[in-house]
Amino acid sequence: MKQAKDYLAEANAVVPKISAEEGIELHKACKAVFVDVRDSSAIAQTGTVLGALRIPRGFIEFAADDSTDFHNPALSKDAEIVLLCAAGGQAALAGKTLIDMGYQNVSNVGGISGWIDAGGETEA
Repeated sequence: MKQAKDYLAEANAVVPKISAEEGIELHKACKAVFVDVRDSSAIAQTGTVLGALRIPRGFIEFAADDSTDFHNPALSKDAEIVLLCAAGGQAALAGKTLIDMGYQNVSNVGGISGWIDAGGETEA
């Protein structure tokens, strides 16, 4: 039987982790779609990356699937997608889901505090 740590290890094995500094460079160059997978109450407490999509981890499959009425067109299979959450775990799990759905250019920038500490742009 699998435990949470097993799912997280599998996700971390397939979703590349990038540093906040690397994420900030992608953000400045407008070369990626940033997605915060935390729920809205967590985002309200800390803010998020400037311009980031706000798609909770429990909804990512619907937003990423172009056959649903809930598809977010910013999530195209050829887009570079950078995920973040509170500490990196939810972002890794959401990233594995996207990869399983056929997305190929997905990375995990970790948690919002690392982004803020590195001087990344934020919004409420």
